[in-house]
Order: sequence, then C-alpha cells, then structure tokens
Amino acid sequence: MQTWLLCVLAALVFWGITGVTQKLSTNAISSERSFLWFCGAMVALSAMVAGLAQVPHKLGAVALLSAIAGGTLNGLGAWTSFRALESGGKASIVISLISLYPMLTVVMAVIFLKERLTTNQIAGTVMAVAAAILLSFESDPKAAN
Repeated sequence: MQTWLLCVLAALVFWGITGVTQKLSTNAISSERSFLWFCGAMVALSAMVAGLAQVPHKLGAVALLSAIAGGTLNGLGAWTSFRALESGGKASIVISLISLYPMLTVVMAVIFLKERLTTNQIAGTVMAVAAAILLSFESDPKAAN
C-alpha cells in the first residue's frame, strides 16, 4: 500500500476518534478549556515532530506564512468545532458537517490554483453537499414517540 494512502487512513482513524473525544470533553468542561487542552497536546506533539524533522536552513516567506496561516486556521477551526459541540450540537452531525471542509478547498483550488475537476469529482462534490443538507435536518424527538 502506498505511503500517502496509509497516512490518509491513519488521519481518518485519528479524526474519527477525535469527534467523540471532543464531544466528551465539551460535555464536562467549557469549549475554551477543551481548546486549551487541545493546544497543550498540539504543543507537545509539535515538539516531538520538531525533534524528528529536518528543517531547511532557509524558509521562503510564502512557505513560512502559509504554514503559519494553516496552523492558525486549523486552530480556529478546532476551537469553533468545540464551540459547536458545547452549544448542544450532536457529535454525529457536527463532526460530519465540519468534515465537509474539503468542499471549500475544492472550490478554492479551482479558483486560485486553476485545478480542473473531472465529471466524477463534480458528482462527488454535489453528493457531499446533498449529504450535508440531509444531515443538517433533525427530526423532532417528540414526533418519534
């Protein structure tokens, strides 16, 4: 199996479990405290990765700013996901909807990176948006009885 696919599968497992742990934490403590513990774990993990990484002597400004922006946006996304869970969102819905962020990436890649989508990719994107719409509808618990 190719290395990139193994990494994808590992990320899928890690992020799949993360959705449950985030909801468990926000059931017990505030989203702000959950986020601070998240950041603490990220700092510790970052220190381990930094020890393993081969850092180039010169980093270009675009690469450095992109990495900083990516980390900042990732952190803001994590914090707002904690807020959504703390505010009463069901993990099964919140995490599923948040996990559609690649749709924005696809749109931005087409616009800014001039990437082209195949017919299958367009169909997949349409189905993902349809799934998000369907997931966002919640039935009335009283009507189920």
